[in-house]
Amino acid sequence: MNLQLVRQQLAPTGVLRAGINMSNFLLVTSKDAEGLPEGVSPAVARAIAEQLSVPVQLISYPGPGALADALKEGAWDIGNIANEKERAKTICFSPAYCDIQATYLVPAGSAIQKIEDVDKPNVRIVAKERSAYDLWLTENIKHATIIRTKSIDESFKAFCDEGYEVLAGLRPKLLDEAAKLPGSTILSGSFTVIGQSVGCKRGLPEAATFLHQFVEEAKKSGLISGLIEKYGVQGKLETAASS
Repeated sequence: MNLQLVRQQLAPTGVLRAGINMSNFLLVTSKDAEGLPEGVSPAVARAIAEQLSVPVQLISYPGPGALADALKEGAWDIGNIANEKERAKTICFSPAYCDIQATYLVPAGSAIQKIEDVDKPNVRIVAKERSAYDLWLTENIKHATIIRTKSIDESFKAFCDEGYEVLAGLRPKLLDEAAKLPGSTILSGSFTVIGQSVGCKRGLPEAATFLHQFVEEAKKSGLISGLIEKYGVQGKLETAASS
């Protein structure tokens, strides 16, 4: 691997600019004294920069949609977001470094008891717009109606206030929400598994190969599992299987 060529492709300014999705509370768990994001995702970006022997600049985005859009302006060199088919039209993704289950929460007394019951007429599913699970729902839901909100907290509020039938989300977050709603149920299984990856713009073959190899080695060496433990998200994040 010609690291000099990879550096030219991934850090043409001499600094690796890493886009970080701040809305994923499992991957960004806090901020440091300077206000910079801390967690598994920022740590992965720092490890990539270290391997390339370049400084890293963490660029925060309020959600994955804004992060993906910023590639059009060339605002970042790598972007740490979920690998999703619609985004992959413009972003070249590494294999996933960790996985998160996406499933549904239903209120007390709901007739919906399994995931297969959700995609039916007159069922309204609340989801955060442009989240990876919203993109999956958009492509796969045929009969139910998707109600989109601007944030995860707004999704929960709308679910409670408007009496919607189903709340979609990441299982760890739904566990927190279920504790606030006596009698509510998280459906067994998952409708999709969200793979968290490192992306770069298309047309950079050496950079793409480097990121693929970096992620696979990070999983194999225990780097990812170690970061999951370090940031206290064991049982919520899982190291993705090797590709």
